[in-house]
Amino acid sequence: MRKRQSNAQLSITMDAGTKILVVGDVRGRFKQLFQRVEQVNKKAGPFEILCCVGDFFGEEKQNEELIAYKNGFKHITVPTYVLGPNRKEHGKYFENLADGEICTNLTYLGRRGVYTLSSGVKIAYLSGLEAQGTADSAGSEHEFTKADVIAVRNSCLVSKNCSTEYRGVDVLLTSQWPFGMQEKENATASKLVSFLCREIKPRYHFCAINGTHYESAPFRMPKDETTQFELCTRFISLADVGNAEKAKYIYALSLKPVDKSRLLDLVQKTTNEIQCPFIGLDLGGAINKNDSSENRQYFYDMDGGSRKRQGGDNNKRDKRPKIPQIEQDKCWFCLSSPDVEKHLIITVGEHFYLALAKGPINKHHVMILSTKHVPCAAQLSPDDWEELNKFKAALRKFFKTLGQVVCFTERHYKSVHLQINVLAFEEGYAWKIKHSFEDKAEEFNLEFETLPALDSEKMLPEMGPYFLAELPDDSTLITRQMKHFPIHFARDVFCSENLLNCDEKVNWKDCLLDKDEEVTYVEDFRKAFAPFDFTDD
Repeated sequence: MRKRQSNAQLSITMDAGTKILVVGDVRGRFKQLFQRVEQVNKKAGPFEILCCVGDFFGEEKQNEELIAYKNGFKHITVPTYVLGPNRKEHGKYFENLADGEICTNLTYLGRRGVYTLSSGVKIAYLSGLEAQGTADSAGSEHEFTKADVIAVRNSCLVSKNCSTEYRGVDVLLTSQWPFGMQEKENATASKLVSFLCREIKPRYHFCAINGTHYESAPFRMPKDETTQFELCTRFISLADVGNAEKAKYIYALSLKPVDKSRLLDLVQKTTNEIQCPFIGLDLGGAINKNDSSENRQYFYDMDGGSRKRQGGDNNKRDKRPKIPQIEQDKCWFCLSSPDVEKHLIITVGEHFYLALAKGPINKHHVMILSTKHVPCAAQLSPDDWEELNKFKAALRKFFKTLGQVVCFTERHYKSVHLQINVLAFEEGYAWKIKHSFEDKAEEFNLEFETLPALDSEKMLPEMGPYFLAELPDDSTLITRQMKHFPIHFARDVFCSENLLNCDEKVNWKDCLLDKDEEVTYVEDFRKAFAPFDFTDD
């Protein structure tokens, strides 16, 4: 919800979340800025951070207003972070700063990077103006280059959890405008900024330095290799602090981090959207074709950890994705591997073992895994399948004593070892499980086929990836529509509002436990499961 103040100088977008203030060019009007911020903080705060884009410093005489804050006679009430210089002559104000501190509660962010707040809100930033003629080398202190832009882009991509689709960043701060937005009024716009915005897909992009306030209608970034979602961006240019026209120079917003937001909130379209101004943009050689996410190929570590780029293979004879070959003694899930976390194991059979899930949704979230290296259930032998069915039957009986029904899921996609997730729900929720899968399938544009109860490997695809869910009603949902399949799909369903209502647990890394807690969960489950454990027979 947006409220407009009568003085037309403050724009507020407030929902429950981390409260942030952003201002345009300060140009040395420190007293006016910090007094206004103090008023806003008392009325609508507390705000966690104030971000300044554009020219923070002004003329020499005007900058003297900062002396009172440096000497401690006046105080800055909201922690303030500023971008670097846009003019060569302003470089001296950013020299020899210990940890970027200009004075108490006033900090220079740096040349470029990603700043993450304690709440998880991610703020990407890029200081200065685009360098001319030094695209691949270091520019001056008040300039940025292609190398800086690529570095910010990469920091945003690797900071995400790769068990999920990329969801963008919360905020992008630049001083310079992106090319493609009001060129006639803004001839100094940067194509590198356009590229960065398109690549990292911020929810909000703030800039300044041209002295005007402008807010475009929201637009969606095209999907690429990093995500299948078309994520929405709101572009906002802020005017100078204390401008005579009383144009908006300060913007307040409250954000829930993208990584903790409901996916539906991020992809839901509004009625006033415009076409992305960066689609088909001629970057004029500023960016090589291979720098774009549209042309990069990735593979994933089997634990869903850091994304890595495949490097240096220009062999065009075979463009098929390379399937990672994992030796059994190096697989994290093979029981003979020295890397398997044995304290997570609940019980061991001949062909399978039962273990606590890493980063469990709850204390009864467990997994069935093959003891030897088998990539998927479709490649199990009849003997394997017999024991797998025994584990499933035992778990169904166990959860029934708790008044719960159980769901089994397998994702044979970007995973090299058979893993079957097991999660239970109160019996009264049984009818909701299938509907929740259908709702999420519609959200992700997936089509599922419904099969009878899964009782043989012959019901599964002989080749190729797939995802399946065995439901309490003895039906099986399966899809082979795996291009850009969301790695987190099952957890998205389980944590949805209709079922466990815990969106904050979609990312398994947000649910990691201490080893002592894991041991306690395992011991408690093993004790409760003992009457149903056939492996001791």
